[in-house]
Amino acid sequence: MEQVVIIFLCLAILLYFLLGGADFGAGIIELFTSEKNRSKTRNTMYHAIGPVWEANHMWLIIAIVILFVGFPLIYTTMSVHLHIPLAIMLIGIIARGTAFVFRHYDAVKDNMQGIYNQVFVYSSFITPLFLGIIAGSVLSGQIDLNANNFADAYIFSWLNWFSISVGLFTTALCGFLAAIYLIGECKTVEDKKRFIKKAEYMNIAAVVFGAMVFFSAAMENVPLMNWVIYNKVGLTAVSLASLSLVLLWYLLLKGKTKILRLLAGFQVTMILVAISYAHFPNFIRLKGGEVISLYTTIGPDKTIQSLGWALVLGSLLILPFLGYLFYKFQQKEE
Repeated sequence: MEQVVIIFLCLAILLYFLLGGADFGAGIIELFTSEKNRSKTRNTMYHAIGPVWEANHMWLIIAIVILFVGFPLIYTTMSVHLHIPLAIMLIGIIARGTAFVFRHYDAVKDNMQGIYNQVFVYSSFITPLFLGIIAGSVLSGQIDLNANNFADAYIFSWLNWFSISVGLFTTALCGFLAAIYLIGECKTVEDKKRFIKKAEYMNIAAVVFGAMVFFSAAMENVPLMNWVIYNKVGLTAVSLASLSLVLLWYLLLKGKTKILRLLAGFQVTMILVAISYAHFPNFIRLKGGEVISLYTTIGPDKTIQSLGWALVLGSLLILPFLGYLFYKFQQKEE
């Protein structure tokens, strides 16, 4: 049953990035849209994510519950040493959701609408930035369990070039996903061209920040090159991600948009596989070279059995209805 729990953990993290990340990316696209086109972008985005955006946080909740119940040492280490970026990320999620609701459903249309818009777009940028910083921090080897001062224990565990680079790379990927997803929601050729241009910019940003990730990893002794390039699975995943990107842009130039979302999701999945496969089942790299592994920190057998069955039965109940929800709201308006 421990394998079932770990599979659900990996799937929850992946789906939150693919679905929740695209939602954050929609706000990032709006942030970098000119004032004259923001209302069009906002309307397109709302029709795309408005009905289902809240459901995507389910995957984050599942991942947190799995870590809390099944891997308490990992949960404790992250929540203690990374409590500052975690708090900022959670505040961003709350602020973004609140602003999203009020700017659409506020009974009074006044100057507050501008504030809601600002809160939404900036929290959409900040949240994936710190989500990526947290992800980079668990791989950076900067978390020091023996730190004897506040800065070493709670600041430099995440405030380093590698973690920040991963945060920026994550933000660019979210923007890229959103732009690709939103192309299929466009009703005019003009709107489609605008989102294609946004996808190009976000793609360039992802390449630049991706290079920054490798450069900062070399500076701070993170063996990212060994994980990605000098590992057969990692190299294969990177190659497939690159090929899928080439195919994506080829189909886009040909005007074929039906499978763009699948290709974009596949590309990001391969990137995550390339980064995570080589050091699995290690979850956190600590300062000094030690690691915290999923297998060595897993909870008692009875706990894992109960958690595993709860995840299996819960998925059988929830996933069909979630799929139906997505299906209904993706149907084109007559």
